[in-house]
Parts: sequence; structure tokens; C-alpha cells
Amino acid sequence: MASSLEDFFSSIEDPRVERNKRHKLLDIIILTLCAVISGAEGWEAIEQFGEDKQEWLKKWIALENGIPSHDCIARVIARILPAQMTECFIAWTQSVAEITAGEVVAIDGKTARHSYDRKKNLGAIHMVSAWASKAGMSLGQVKTEAKSNEITAIPMLLEMLEIKGCIVTIDAMGCQTEIAAKIVEKKADYVLAVKDNQQLLHEAITDYFQESIATNNPSLCQLQFCEETNADHGRIEIRRCYLSTCLDTLPDAARWKGLKSIGMVESERTINGKTSIEQRHYICSVTEVKPFAHAVRAHWGVENSLHWVLDVTFKEDDSRIRTGYAPENFNIVRQLAINLLKKEPSKLSIKRKRFRASLSDKFREEVIFST
Repeated sequence: MASSLEDFFSSIEDPRVERNKRHKLLDIIILTLCAVISGAEGWEAIEQFGEDKQEWLKKWIALENGIPSHDCIARVIARILPAQMTECFIAWTQSVAEITAGEVVAIDGKTARHSYDRKKNLGAIHMVSAWASKAGMSLGQVKTEAKSNEITAIPMLLEMLEIKGCIVTIDAMGCQTEIAAKIVEKKADYVLAVKDNQQLLHEAITDYFQESIATNNPSLCQLQFCEETNADHGRIEIRRCYLSTCLDTLPDAARWKGLKSIGMVESERTINGKTSIEQRHYICSVTEVKPFAHAVRAHWGVENSLHWVLDVTFKEDDSRIRTGYAPENFNIVRQLAINLLKKEPSKLSIKRKRFRASLSDKFREEVIFST
């Protein structure tokens, strides 16, 4: 893995002038990654990890002038162009991730709440990430200036990814004709949530399913149906999934490239004797109800397996890293760390794996250098 990391990250341009290069750029990047995997959440902790594990680190990186100071690490990471870090991250991930046909790629955004800088009048960064559900890995991410700019960021992210044969799921913000077209262009399918940001479309889909279900004649309405029930910890959830290939009632259906069906998921939840029902609506390029139902359910992996881990295990929302490109680049390092920890085959949680990596040089090697 050491040579693999070097292979994929060696193309990053060093932002420093030659006379200031006391430490190799790759040494700083790999030191940062090893420290973050072992629980470091800031520059001082990365330096301390380096000092404590210097002999172990020298097995993998040169460290010709010892461990860089935390100020040096911060300056370098803050100046690396994020586009180059992202390209290297995506190239590495695609080399190790087992992405097969039918894989659900969930795309969603997350704001790092404390990455704002009031002194410089800079808001918190918002990252849009792609999560491969079955592989359990982050595929890549791009920064937007605000949540509303996900509409422009999502096509940029899709352009960088290899998603042929996958099913791309996006929440209502991404329900845009340009995004649907980009997914089809990449030879993938889509399941896009529809809400009132596409008001006429949403109303048409809602009305269609209300009338179709009321007729009680699925064949007449080209309606497919499947149902799942889950019960756990006093909570019962019934998910009823409907899919129809009838597009006759949709306004301007031809605007949506690859559109082949519309879907609805009705979730009936009973918690402590109280029942609630929620309906969600979708436009799709898939034509079978079971892949549709699987894609809708798998979409939440980006929240549960990526965003939750970033917040709770890596404490991203509490991070005060703000200078230059550092917030975005540190996010990439965190997601690379998650991918490496996810690929480690033990059944430990990410939190316990990080703790074990902080204690055991052997385990840390298995996580970072044996993939």
C-alpha cells in the first residue's frame, strides 16, 4: 500500500517554493493519513503522533529531516489544490473498490458546521459526496459554496466517477434535468427523489399513485408492488414500494433523459404504539420494482455510514480547521481513512478500529499498507 499511495498521490503538485521544502510532500500526506486513522483530529495531534511513531513511520516514508511541525503540516495541507487531492482520492478508490453492476451510488451533501471563518467572512464548507452502498466506500467528493449549489456540484462529481451499470440515487435537490442527463451519459441508471422544488412533476406523480392504488387494478395502471417489514427495538416499519412505467400523466416527461418509470415508497412506522405514514416520490430510469426498492433503502447508507461516521467518530462538525484549502483537504483525508478502515476485514466498529490503530503498529499496518 505504501507504494500504491505514493503511486496515486505522487501527481499532486507541491505548493511550496523549492527553498522551503525541508519535508517531502508525500511524507506530510502519509503522516497525516496515518495519524487521522489513529485518532488525530488536528495539527498538533498529527505532530505528536509523528513524534511518538517516528521509528515506525520510517519503515514507510523517508522523514529525512524528522517530523514536520504542526505549523508546517497545517500550511502545506492548506495550500494543496483540492481538485488534485480529489482526483488522486478517486483514482485510488476506483483501484481498490469492487464496484459491480447494480451497485447503488448515493449522492448527498453535508456541511462542516464549524469550518466557517468570521474574520474572513467565509461560510462553512459544504461537501457533496458519493457513497457506494455495497462496497461500503466513499467514491469521491467536491466542495460547494452553499447547499443550493449542489445542483452545479453534482454533475462535476459525476463526471469524475466511473459509475457504468450503477444506480445513482439523489435527494430532491438533485432532481434536475441536467443531472439526469449526466447520469445517463455515464451509462448509469437513476432514482431521483421528487418534492415541491419540481412542483408540477410532484403533483402529477402524487395524483397518479393515489388514483392508481385506488383502482385496485395493478395491471391496468402498469403498477408493480413489493413490501418489506422490519421490526426492531420496539419499532415496526412496513415499506410499500410502487413502481409504474406509465408516464402519460407527467408534464413534459420528454425533458428527462432516460426516464422510464415513476415510483412511490410508503413507510408506515409504529413506535411505542403510535403509527405514522410517510410517502416519498421518485422519477427513475429503472423498470423493475425490486431494484427500485433496494436503491431507495440503500440511499440512506450515505447518511448512516459516511456522514454519521464523519460527525460522531471523526468529530468533523467540531473541527476548527479553517485556513485556506485545509477544511476541504482534511475532509478528503478523513474519507480516505474511512475507506481504509472499512476495508479492514475485522468486525470492529470504525471507532474501535481507530482506537486499536492508535495502540497497535501491526494493526495500523494492516489497515494502511496491506490493502
